[in-house]
Amino acid sequence: MDPNSTLTLRSGNRMPVLGLGTWMLNRDTAGTVAEALRMGYRMIDTSGDYGTQPGVGDGVRRSGLARDRVYLVTKVEEDNDSYAATQRNLGELGFDWADLMLIHRPPRGTGHDLWAGLIRARDDGLTRDIGVSNYSVGQMAELIDASGEVPAVNQVEWTPFGCSLEMYDFCRERKIVIQAYSPLTRAQRLDDERLKRIAAGYGKTPAQLLLRWNLQRHVAPIPKANQRDHLAEDIDVFDFEISRDDLAALDALNEHASSLGQSLEFV
Repeated sequence: MDPNSTLTLRSGNRMPVLGLGTWMLNRDTAGTVAEALRMGYRMIDTSGDYGTQPGVGDGVRRSGLARDRVYLVTKVEEDNDSYAATQRNLGELGFDWADLMLIHRPPRGTGHDLWAGLIRARDDGLTRDIGVSNYSVGQMAELIDASGEVPAVNQVEWTPFGCSLEMYDFCRERKIVIQAYSPLTRAQRLDDERLKRIAAGYGKTPAQLLLRWNLQRHVAPIPKANQRDHLAEDIDVFDFEISRDDLAALDALNEHASSLGQSLEFV
């Protein structure tokens, strides 16, 4: 596994295993994105409500990389007309298509109209794949049963401290990729002595250990960083492998809670 490694989605399209999140990345978004791409990142995550889409688009163009070498993920909101929001997002990015368009969070119910709009957007070539974010197993099952369309991705908060075996098994059985936002626990647990002890055995930081845990569990993390040293730290996770015993020790940290101490919505 290396920075160019990918996961295969249900459609056969391939998605990078690691990306850059841009939530609250409002300070020099374009410069940070361009720097990340120069360092080897190939996936950028944004959303219609982050306020970062114009900067993300500018950063991609500033990097000098061709559009098809950068994997762009963005999202529509639960109160949007999803087809119109897809068009609006692309306008802010300054591109004709996205690689992955997600429903950012489920509305009341499961969002059948939102999902229908994304299916139409995909069929019209506005996005290559479609998926959901912050959906529970039950909500995804209902959406699939009603539409016959399986999401390519479910983007959720996912760390050793907060994850769900039920979600993991549901997605694996249906070839849905789990994409992990806040994979570094919003820095709330990086001083955990158990993390520090295991990470030290590999000559790595707790943040690098958390990202590597996701990668080895076939989950695609999208950490946020706005400093060059953090960008470099987060991508330097492809030169070691966590042992089976240490993976089990990390799995055992699960508290089924978010990094803010709240019960995870999807559990």
